[in-house]
This record gives sequence, C-alpha cells and structure tokens, in this order.
Amino acid sequence: MAVNGKWNLVIKTPMGDQQAVLSLSQEGDALNGEMSGAMGSVPIQNGRVEGESLKWSAAVTSPMPITLEFDGKLDGGNIAGNVKLGAFGSSTFSGTPA
Repeated sequence: MAVNGKWNLVIKTPMGDQQAVLSLSQEGDALNGEMSGAMGSVPIQNGRVEGESLKWSAAVTSPMPITLEFDGKLDGGNIAGNVKLGAFGSSTFSGTPA
C-alpha cells in the first residue's frame, strides 16, 4: 500500500466541507505525519496501517477543540473512509494525491 506523500482531503462536517492537506509517512505498521488546513497544522496521532486500512487521529483546536478519528482505506489511488467528529457524530472523508 503506497500511502507515503501528501493528500488533499475533503472532510464532510455539519459546518460544510472542510479541506486539509495530509502528509503521511509509513514505517512498517506505523503511520506518521501531519494534517494542515484552516484549523492550523497538527501532528497525526495513533497512526497505524492494518492490512488495507489506515487509522489515525488529529486533535484540532480551531474552530473548536475536537479530536477527529479517521478510519479509511486506499482505493484506486485515493483514500476514503469514515471520520468521527467527537460530539458531532460521524461523517465521511475522501482524499486524492496532492
């Protein structure tokens, strides 16, 4: 699975689509990187690769403090999956190579 590099993310939220750039680096089962966008730049946490699944979280502080929990898969060169939005429930995200 080739996840290394930058990805343009679109996160569906109750406040509309939110865009971010995700930089990923895989080392074995570990997934490292950072996510940047309107919320600033934050390191990803708890990143891991499990088979074809990618999981990570990001603690953003803007527009409000919230931890986003991503669970996605690489699909045809793109990333897509679900994201938990803290107290705001769950939604979806998609990403294309930057």
